[in-house]
Amino acid sequence: MLDTVKSMIHPSAIIEDGATIAPGAKIGPFCTVGKDVVLEEGVELVSHVAISGRTYLGAGVKLFPFCTVGLEPQDLKYKGEETETVIGPRTQIREHASIHRGTVTGSGITKIGADCLLMATVHVAHDCVLGDGVIISNNVALGGHVEIGDRAVIGGNAALLQFTRVGAGAMVGGLTGVTRDVIPFARVFGTRAELLGLNIIGLKRRGINKAQLVEINQAYKFLFTGPGVFAERVAQAAALYKDNVFVGEMLAFMATPSKHGILTNVAGEAE
Repeated sequence: MLDTVKSMIHPSAIIEDGATIAPGAKIGPFCTVGKDVVLEEGVELVSHVAISGRTYLGAGVKLFPFCTVGLEPQDLKYKGEETETVIGPRTQIREHASIHRGTVTGSGITKIGADCLLMATVHVAHDCVLGDGVIISNNVALGGHVEIGDRAVIGGNAALLQFTRVGAGAMVGGLTGVTRDVIPFARVFGTRAELLGLNIIGLKRRGINKAQLVEINQAYKFLFTGPGVFAERVAQAAALYKDNVFVGEMLAFMATPSKHGILTNVAGEAE
């Protein structure tokens, strides 16, 4: 329930009846909060933030000026159905970012995990799903239904085609156009994305040991530069590296059904 005594709500803010606001939430000047919005303890809306629809903000989420969250999707098929937006605890959304609610033709929910950072002017389209600890740099555009795994990093001005996937721990360079799925732990860059290798720093932060790192490097080179048919190399890698959890995560990602297929072009080589 709305507790105007304990909650810190600026008098210029507009809160619709029905909104659920925790006592410790802070709502700054000229914010608007819709009737189906839930703000948990420690949420802060700095100023000029607009939140509507069935939107849930977890504890400690912070939204900076001119963010819009939970507004109607930019989808001509959308007819006002009740869909959702969920943002996990401690995530920060910077200035002018926009996050649209899901659609019934998709999953019905746009979901951002815990401890994420979305920098200024990022756009997250309908039905996107972001894992925990994801960093999205300035001016990135995520098309509808994009999926991004835990602790992935997307560089500034990158654009991800709808239905593409980026695996956990991957790094997408700035100004990169992603039109195929990026495997976990990969580094990609280019107007048309190409594989540059593995995100070694990210892997070390995840606690990979030296032997595992050697194996995942071997597996990567075998998969993407080895002889023969790619599908056959995937099957062979599953047998060769069955005890390496990081290689296993890469292979499981490849085995998941894909709308656009896996990005396999390596920088400096003909496709």
